[in-house]
Amino acid sequence: QVQLVESGGGLVQTGGSLRLSCAASGIIFSINNGAWYRQPPGKRRELVALVNRGGTTNYADSVKGRFTISRDNAKNMMYLQMNSLQPEDTAVYYCYAYSIDLDLAYWGKGTQVTVSS
Repeated sequence: QVQLVESGGGLVQTGGSLRLSCAASGIIFSINNGAWYRQPPGKRRELVALVNRGGTTNYADSVKGRFTISRDNAKNMMYLQMNSLQPEDTAVYYCYAYSIDLDLAYWGKGTQVTVSS
């Protein structure tokens, strides 16, 4: 059974930083695709950043230059380093993994990030 557990969310002031972590069990990040999504209040869930099996990363335009997605293959963890946070970054952030072999997607339960102005 696949489980994704996020941590690291919280309340931060504008311009601050947070690092989100995602611990995976039942799926190996290094041989699959991983991503972070977010859902701002009253809005649809949106892709923030992804890292594919080969290690290539991609980012939403709104976070380019501020956020960095990474993974630790030895620990089977994925991270999202968020710098220069803005109030519009306030959202529930979700860890996502896609199993290439099984063609299945998995979601964590989310962690709240609130940026105060």
